[in-house]
Amino acid sequence: MIRDITIGQYYPAKSILHRLDPRVKLVSTLLYLISLFLFRSVAGYLAATLFLIAVIRASKVPFGYIVKGLKPIVMLLLITVVFNLFLKKDGEVLFSVWKLTVTTVGLRNAVYMTIRLIYLIVGSSLMTFTTTPNELTDGIEALLHPLNKIHVPVHEVAMMMSIALRFIPILLEETDKIMKAQQARGADFESGNVMQRAKAMIPILVPLFVSAFRRAYDLAMAMEARCYRGGDGRTKMKPLRYKGRDWAAYVIMVGYVVSAAVIGRYAPFKIWIF
Repeated sequence: MIRDITIGQYYPAKSILHRLDPRVKLVSTLLYLISLFLFRSVAGYLAATLFLIAVIRASKVPFGYIVKGLKPIVMLLLITVVFNLFLKKDGEVLFSVWKLTVTTVGLRNAVYMTIRLIYLIVGSSLMTFTTTPNELTDGIEALLHPLNKIHVPVHEVAMMMSIALRFIPILLEETDKIMKAQQARGADFESGNVMQRAKAMIPILVPLFVSAFRRAYDLAMAMEARCYRGGDGRTKMKPLRYKGRDWAAYVIMVGYVVSAAVIGRYAPFKIWIF
């Protein structure tokens, strides 16, 4: 399960998405995630699905690798389905089990919210799959640069976000090593009910926290040894500059959001959520 978590990891490939400016990918990802909440019909989600498939093919990231990252959120998906399925009382009643009633509105909400959650994870993961941590830092810093005028430490904020994102796969790998070491010494993380398995995970937390603090301390010492002093007066080896493909990506993204919003709200074959 630990190895199935792929968020925050970079997948090297030679694709048009990998060559795009990180600012384009950040803005496009944000627009795509916002667009998912504009749809109120099957047509809107169909447009989002086709667009996502096209982006996945353009990224050259294996589809199986993307699906692998969805395994850790299966429990969250089940909870989302249950809450939306049984807590909505509007609409026509389909069937009842004990005190639980399933209606047409509840069923539609469960399906749509599950699709939204899956697309949120896949869309966010595609950005990290095709963007290195250094590029993410530069992109976030460039987008937030206007906040420097009101004395917001943009460079420090971008650096913290990038380091936190980069530490996700590192800590997952460390957790996997600790679990294997304890299993070799007789620890059992698989048997028992949910509470028993949760209690069995507690001994992992202490060495994991020790390792995390040690890595953070080593990183801070390395940055100080190299005279790192933040963003003031620093130059970049690869400054960000928009190219033709970046402006084309902006046009495509804006066109998708506008067309998908129109289709999702005003298509003649609507199935309304609310």
